[in-house]
Amino acid sequence: MSTTAEPGWTQTDRTKAAAKLMLGWVALLWALEAVDHVTGHALDQYGIRPREADGLVGIAAHPFLHFGFGHVASNTVPLLVFGFIAALSGIRRFLAVSVLITFAVGAGSWLVAPPHTLGAGASGLVYGLFGYVVVRGFVERKPLNAVVGLVLAAVWGSSMFLGVLPTDSGVGWYAHLIGVVAGAVTALYHRRPVTAGRTPALT
Repeated sequence: MSTTAEPGWTQTDRTKAAAKLMLGWVALLWALEAVDHVTGHALDQYGIRPREADGLVGIAAHPFLHFGFGHVASNTVPLLVFGFIAALSGIRRFLAVSVLITFAVGAGSWLVAPPHTLGAGASGLVYGLFGYVVVRGFVERKPLNAVVGLVLAAVWGSSMFLGVLPTDSGVGWYAHLIGVVAGAVTALYHRRPVTAGRTPALT
C-alpha cells in the first residue's frame, strides 16, 4: 500500500515482504517463548523492572518476551494484522515506526508502572501499531488508508478501548495507553506531505 517505499519494488513485492516479515516476527516470538518455557522462564528476567537499573534492558526486550504461550497467542493475530498493514508502507519505515513505539512504551512503562512488577509482551507495540495505522490515513489524506483505519477502528476499537482502562491489575493498561498515543504521534511524525498539483496516491 505504498508508492514511495523501497525503490523499484512493485506492490506485489511490498506485499510479500510485509507478509514474510510479520510471519517471521511472530515465529520468533513463539520460538523465544518456547526457549523461555524449556529454561524455566529464564528469559522473563529481561522484562521491564520499573525504576530499576537492571530493568532498563526491558525497554528494548519487552515486546519479544511473554509470560506463557497464552500470552503470545493473545498478541499474535493483532500483531500480524496491524503489523502487516503498517509494513505495506515500506519495511524501513515500518521498522523505524516500530522502534519508536517500542522505545516509548518501554521507557514510559519503566517510569510509570507500579514498583516491584515485571513487564513484558508485544501488546504495547500492538496498540501502537493500531494507533499508527488508524491515524496515518487521515493525516496523509489517503482515502484507502483512511478506509482501512476506519475498518480497523470498527472491528478492534472496543477491545482496544477496554485495554487502556485500569480495570485489571494484572494487565499493563498504561503500556497500552502509551502505545496508542505513541502510534498516533509517530503517524504524525512520519506523515508524507501531499505534493501540490498531484493526486494523492493510495497506499
